[in-house]
Amino acid sequence: MKIRVGFGYDVHQLKESEDFWLGGIKLEHSKGAVGHSDADVLIHVICDALLGAANKRDIGFHFSDTDPKFKGIDSKLLLKETMDIIREDGWEIENIDSTICLQLPKINPHIPQMKTCLSGVMSIDEEDISIKATTTEKLGFVGRQEGVSAYATVLISRS
Repeated sequence: MKIRVGFGYDVHQLKESEDFWLGGIKLEHSKGAVGHSDADVLIHVICDALLGAANKRDIGFHFSDTDPKFKGIDSKLLLKETMDIIREDGWEIENIDSTICLQLPKINPHIPQMKTCLSGVMSIDEEDISIKATTTEKLGFVGRQEGVSAYATVLISRS
């Protein structure tokens, strides 16, 4: 069995009156993330980590933010396509560990729904997805509620 580890990091600006998609679900909040797609920072870092682990470059290579066909796209579709890309080479997910950095809204109440959504999109067990949340203790752009960031590490394997 061959195993590989991948890492993803992403940041999106927060802006008043934007929709806030995170982990495949829409959160009710006065601010939302800004991006070419729906700006789901958690899905983006998972895609980047998976693509990196499979040595398939990064999310921008496959889903360019200058391509009009990806304007406003549901990031769950990008994640589904990412799964197709890595599975073409025989890779399967062993586990995902992720952290969302966000001052507000509080994420912990939404984690079970995010895990359910993501496991369905990727066709993996919820127990193989870890989602954690932290603030930055009101420091930096996250603490000032100007943006959201996320990190993900994945372990993939193939026989």
